[in-house]
Amino acid sequence: MTGRPADPGNRVRPYGDRQDDGVVQLSFALPVPAGERARLAAAAVAEQMGLTQVHVAAMEPAAERYTFFVVYGRTAAAVDYAAIEVPELVGRKRGFDELNALALQALGRRIVVVGACTGTDAHAVGIDAILNMKGFAGDYGLERYACFEAVNLGAQVENAALARACLARRADAVLVSQVVTQRDVHKENARQLLDELEKLGLKGRIVTLLGGPRIDHRMALELGYDAGFGPGTRPSDVANYLVGELLRREGKA
Repeated sequence: MTGRPADPGNRVRPYGDRQDDGVVQLSFALPVPAGERARLAAAAVAEQMGLTQVHVAAMEPAAERYTFFVVYGRTAAAVDYAAIEVPELVGRKRGFDELNALALQALGRRIVVVGACTGTDAHAVGIDAILNMKGFAGDYGLERYACFEAVNLGAQVENAALARACLARRADAVLVSQVVTQRDVHKENARQLLDELEKLGLKGRIVTLLGGPRIDHRMALELGYDAGFGPGTRPSDVANYLVGELLRREGKA
């Protein structure tokens, strides 16, 4: 690939070989058997999506009467990079010892955090990485912090049960991890938990966090959560946000 980095103040386009050539790669499956008719159908789909100079680079049977395609084409789409607004979690990030000392001194108690994977989601790796003592990549989980009482309920936890656990443990925050996203089930589960918290009078009283590989801060806010954490999140990111948010809510920021 050749070209120079785009000026963030300019409109930017995708490129695959030369700057601003508009070349994109697209992959999808069609419920048809592999063959020349299928190849032409895939090209027609890409053209109806607005691509030009379409080339079907790969065609492989995916299952009986299903075919997977990789298609190249050109798009005229461009965006003003400088005009894009991104909701971000902004705040000073403190180290492990400093954060513990600040939270315990300013709040005078431990912060109770209850976390789980809800609904039918059985993928507990993410919630374990954030809450369990060992954390990951050398970044300690919330169980390791003196200022946190972290309660990990594991996977496939019903939203009503998670809400009741928050009430019983007088939680300051609830952390929901969602990995399964087919048919937007993660959004449905996320909304259901907020409904259950509201039934118990907890909505607005505790900090609500949503995390997962298809989650970002913007989506979490749109769903009604206080914050969202996506791929690459470290336990220390969550820890710093929680301490900062609780201090803010108590007028001690």
